[in-house]
Amino acid sequence: MKVVKPGSTALYPAPAVLVSCGVARPNLITLAWVGTLSSDPPTVGIAVRPGRFSHKLIAEAGEFVVNLPHAGQVGIVDYCGHVSGRDVDKWAACGLTPVPASRVRVPLVAECPVSLECRVSHRLVLGVHELFMGEVLAVQANEEVLDAQGRVDYQLTRLLAYVGGYYWQLGELLGRYGDWRQGCA
Repeated sequence: MKVVKPGSTALYPAPAVLVSCGVARPNLITLAWVGTLSSDPPTVGIAVRPGRFSHKLIAEAGEFVVNLPHAGQVGIVDYCGHVSGRDVDKWAACGLTPVPASRVRVPLVAECPVSLECRVSHRLVLGVHELFMGEVLAVQANEEVLDAQGRVDYQLTRLLAYVGGYYWQLGELLGRYGDWRQGCA
């Protein structure tokens, strides 16, 4: 029997990412309200509270980079979610390397295995957050997470997920899309 609970943000897991933003003074923000919105054009969405320092940077530049951290960076992810870029240079504090992106002016994080370079295509105010929809113009991946065909091997990336206040590392591969076309077993 199911128990009815009040409405909440119970859609988990959510990716735990580091979004780089800002051009003149780049910053990082940890976000979990992030997702794929369209495959053509490739579009992702990030939800940011307007009071956050990064909100202004994303709005001004019209660009951002979604950096996918690995499990070994969970401390960095948590730190960047608890301090403000108004007060701290998170890049320096965390020993992260800003690297020029290929299609946007915002730098990406060298130490993150995968980075999505995005240009804001739409904005939508949703309650206490504003959704920035960004067309993914390029994806950069560290060579060590690529398979023999040059595709990202997500088992090698050791990606993080956020679930109800906790960080998790993604685990066991269960199958490939389309493997269960023959039934619900």
